[in-house]
Amino acid sequence: MDASSMDASSTGTTSAGTTSAGTAGVEAAGRDTGPACEPAAVRGGWLRSVATIVIVDIAMPLALYSGLRSAGVSAVTALVLSGVFPALSVLAGLVRHRRLEVVGALVLAGIVLGAVLGLVLHSPRLVLVEGSVPTALFGIACLGSLCSGMPRARPLMYGFALEFIGPDSARGREMSDLWRHDGYRRVWRVITAAWGAAFLFEAALRIVVIYSTSTGTALAISKVTPWVFAGVMSAWTFAYGTYRKRKGERAAAPSAPAPSTPAPS
Repeated sequence: MDASSMDASSTGTTSAGTTSAGTAGVEAAGRDTGPACEPAAVRGGWLRSVATIVIVDIAMPLALYSGLRSAGVSAVTALVLSGVFPALSVLAGLVRHRRLEVVGALVLAGIVLGAVLGLVLHSPRLVLVEGSVPTALFGIACLGSLCSGMPRARPLMYGFALEFIGPDSARGREMSDLWRHDGYRRVWRVITAAWGAAFLFEAALRIVVIYSTSTGTALAISKVTPWVFAGVMSAWTFAYGTYRKRKGERAAAPSAPAPSTPAPS
């Protein structure tokens, strides 16, 4: 199979949350099999991940903030304490995998920075802004990975996808082999540019929400917004990957011979 037919066959594949969801969406874009064909263990892992996100990153912080505010605790203190659950989630990942990933480090640094600034300056909005820090930095990193000036420089989303899949797995080796094709590299540059722009837009949108609504409303929106963006971008990535794959297959398919004209009798 030539490069054009493989152009997006592995297009698919990354706030520890939004980024990892993005990576999963990118990885899924190029699969030849749908969710129904995935092993039960894989589907179970996805369900556990989603349940963990909903409970630890969204429900528990919101419930704790609401309970503390009802008990008369200040908004700043309630926000700082509600950030304990996402921080513990990152630390649990560190213990489980015995290494701190870049995205997890950014999330943890954002939580600590927001908590310190909020407590020192007594500003609940500064505590909330911490969620936009890793998102904005990752968006800048995505776009920056496209500006190295080297034709074969690897876009950040490709690197995350390869790490997510496993470079030594069969699919990881296939991705590494396909990297030599211009069309395949172009697909990843488009995906990385789209996710980078989306991350920056999401970070800016959250800041606008934080400074234009109440603290409780801003907290709720800030917890849900990343996953809305991740869902929308994952759906776009899947559609784009499918489009590129079909386009490559059509380009690689041999042209049908023209019908022969019968000789005049």
